[in-house]
Amino acid sequence: MATPIRRSPLALTVLCLVIEAPVHAYRIQQLIKERGKDRVVNVRQRASVYQTIERLLKAGLIKVKETERADNRPERTIYEIGPEGLATARAWLREMFTATGTEFPEFPAAVAFMPLLEPGEIRALLAVRADKLAELVAEIDTVMAEALATGLPRLFLLEEEYQRATLVAQLDWVRATVAELDDGRISWDQEWLRAVGDSFSTPTDEGESS
Repeated sequence: MATPIRRSPLALTVLCLVIEAPVHAYRIQQLIKERGKDRVVNVRQRASVYQTIERLLKAGLIKVKETERADNRPERTIYEIGPEGLATARAWLREMFTATGTEFPEFPAAVAFMPLLEPGEIRALLAVRADKLAELVAEIDTVMAEALATGLPRLFLLEEEYQRATLVAQLDWVRATVAELDDGRISWDQEWLRAVGDSFSTPTDEGESS
């Protein structure tokens, strides 16, 4: 009996590459990097691709086509798409295009608790983040310019466009917040935080046991 599998960016990527043509695990890793998909899919840990392949196998979404051995290289397993693989990949795509609010990145959580640090330190940290964001935007611009110069259709660069748009939006927010910290529109100290806490604290139920 097939084991159900949760969708993930990496699982979708592996499925789509196997849909293209039968392929072995090492070639999947190569294709992810050659096509720049490692910019949108987390493959920092080498074993993650192999683990994902195992999960897809157990779910019956891919299957073993054959094993091959070339020269003195280790034996390689070639995978092909399973009976439900294409339908599942399409279903995942539909869900991922419309799903919102399911991701919990670190930065918004840090923003939520930034009064734990002093305004001046937050300002300095945001300035560092702004520089890094600007570098990432410039990097994407370079990648896109080089790819378009080769004649690659824009369709295959849309994820880069999306990444750029989200980075630019974040960069604009960070720079605006730095400006407000500079001119004092955003500021706090311990006395002010205590006063706000007292004003918005929920009254304790006297009947509640401690």
